[in-house]
Amino acid sequence: MASHPDIIVEKKSDSPDEDKCVHDSKLLLPTLKDFFSLHPLINPKTFLGDAAFDTAAIYKELLTGDTFGKDMHFSKAYIPLNSRASLGNKDYTINDSGIPCCPHDSSLQMKYEGSSKLRSGVTRYKFVCPKIKWIKDPNTGKNHRSCNCDNPCTTSSCGRMVHIYPEKNLRAYPSTLRDTDEWNNTYKIRTVVERDINHFKDNLCLAGRRTQNEKTLHADLILAGITQLIAVILADKIKHHEFVRSLKSLIA
Repeated sequence: MASHPDIIVEKKSDSPDEDKCVHDSKLLLPTLKDFFSLHPLINPKTFLGDAAFDTAAIYKELLTGDTFGKDMHFSKAYIPLNSRASLGNKDYTINDSGIPCCPHDSSLQMKYEGSSKLRSGVTRYKFVCPKIKWIKDPNTGKNHRSCNCDNPCTTSSCGRMVHIYPEKNLRAYPSTLRDTDEWNNTYKIRTVVERDINHFKDNLCLAGRRTQNEKTLHADLILAGITQLIAVILADKIKHHEFVRSLKSLIA
């Protein structure tokens, strides 16, 4: 905070969870900027974060900005949408995952049919009506789309098609699509990391603490660290390195 006087801490509300989300979102970019300035050789391309970082400004800086230096932006950002803010589009219905839906039935999401790059280099996602079928023309041998909807929203025999340009709405489409196998499999990594961080906090007496006194916290941290090092030395001496991370197992 001392290094970034531009960060303004607003008056706290009655909701600690709300305050934490606002605080996290304001600290993210300055923290990353400091980190990359200290470690210029680290150049990650994928960002994983929780819904606290779901703001339009953060997406812009993570994916296209120069906050962290030249060519140091991320290629993809995996951030769940914050339940307090929804996506919207005046031309078609869109769900909370950024997937276009049928204009007549908002619960029926359109089918993703891949992405392509235009000559200008802009990426485009293509979605089609979920009720279309591919039919083979016996005369030409070629396949074509045919819409089988009882209440079509367009006069086109191919059904409605929607083209999405992620660059126009980075919050909705942060270079990846939500609720896909890619999204779900990648976001699982964050769960593993969070579990490890909580493990470190538990071992170093930083989780579930009962005091906010700085000196007491500092003393608890040092004593916990000493205890962990003693456990490592003992586990090494008795040739049971599997007990390095578990003091209870070592004592038993």
